[in-house]
Amino acid sequence: MLNHLRPALILLIGFSLLTGAVYPLAVTGIAQLAAPEQAAGSLINVNGSVIGSALIGQPFVAEKYFHGRPSAAGTGYDAGASSGSNLGPTSAKLHGQIKERLVALQASNPGVAVPGELVYASASGLDPDVSPAAAAFQIPRVAKARGLSAEQLQTLIDQNTGHRALGFLGEPTVNVLLLNRALDAFKP
Repeated sequence: MLNHLRPALILLIGFSLLTGAVYPLAVTGIAQLAAPEQAAGSLINVNGSVIGSALIGQPFVAEKYFHGRPSAAGTGYDAGASSGSNLGPTSAKLHGQIKERLVALQASNPGVAVPGELVYASASGLDPDVSPAAAAFQIPRVAKARGLSAEQLQTLIDQNTGHRALGFLGEPTVNVLLLNRALDAFKP
């Protein structure tokens, strides 16, 4: 019987080391060589303090900032609770949340169609980006709060718009954290 257990235990220990230590360390090392900033979490430092990651949305709520997509992750943008809300299309609670968001957004920019991504939470609840149209929708609110012109804000949005990968994959996006940092640094 020991003759049968020994190879099984050796294989268990060998594959556990291979898949649990060697492979993850190798992939981590390759990632750090190929894309060191992303492998380190794309952290954004201001005066030596980490203020966030370019890969995870932040809860901007002040009128003077551009807002990201709504988040259903924990209490909002909680990376430890990344998930959607699990509320189905017939959920009264979901309909109430959507209606509340829609009314607030329509009040901030009357007569303009509200981009869906500002109304609906993402599947992960952590999306750091919005479309250029969703950022542009917020221009009147931010302009009023900051005393800036719509043209100045549109220029900032254009400067912070990421283009399609390889020129054809995905859609152009605006990272809300980076846009708001540029907004704070903007000197008219």
